[in-house]
Amino acid sequence: MDARQTERNSKKIIYGMAILSAFFFSSFAFAQQQAPGTNFALPGVSINLGKNVDLVDSLQVLGLFTVLTLAPAILILCTCFTRIIVVLSFLRQAIGTQNVPPNQLLVGFSLFLTMFVMQPTGKAIYDEAIVPYNQKTITTIQAYDAIEKNMRKFMEKQVRKTDIGLFYDVTGKPAPQNINDVPIQFLIPAYVISELKTSFQIGFLLYIPFLILDMVIASVLMAMGMMMLPPVVVSLPFKLLLFVLVDGWQLVTGALLRSFN
Repeated sequence: MDARQTERNSKKIIYGMAILSAFFFSSFAFAQQQAPGTNFALPGVSINLGKNVDLVDSLQVLGLFTVLTLAPAILILCTCFTRIIVVLSFLRQAIGTQNVPPNQLLVGFSLFLTMFVMQPTGKAIYDEAIVPYNQKTITTIQAYDAIEKNMRKFMEKQVRKTDIGLFYDVTGKPAPQNINDVPIQFLIPAYVISELKTSFQIGFLLYIPFLILDMVIASVLMAMGMMMLPPVVVSLPFKLLLFVLVDGWQLVTGALLRSFN
């Protein structure tokens, strides 16, 4: 009985952390929708490190901090952040600038674009899981199921069937007829692979115009007999000029946002 009780308590901690992580993700996007004067308080957490502390309570605290550490990675991999940050990194390398824009700027910009793209999913999680859970109308497990259902809707639209089939081929299990029957431990890694493939395809298309410009500059320098001058040094100002003239940041951002429709 103690082992079963410990397992149930551990599951409650995991489900509670999933709801808490979803709260931070959705409350940022919908804080402006709250009525003036409305207070929204977080539940308090009390930790007792003194004597006469049960071992089960200590394990719960350990599980709490473990899930809290993994929650950001889980949220990043289950959203559109992967595609956006990889494409922006490819863009910086294609232009030829080493640390411009800096990593902090790219990550921050990717996070805000992720919030923009995930706004419908965050609203659904807020309405179906966060609000009912705070009103004590649903249990922790029901709130977790609502969060998982809405996150699955987003991932199922972006994942490729071939990537899902990879994990069924490795495990030797028969593939389901409906994507809704795919377990979450198969769906998440398949979604990450699909996002990486899509981001690499977009990155390849971004490289083409800058690569052509490098080839043209190298040919001109060789024709002029300036073979000792690195073509990258000469092509970098022209790359920046081309990117500014075509309003590259707007084009790339618009292409990224439309790729999720």
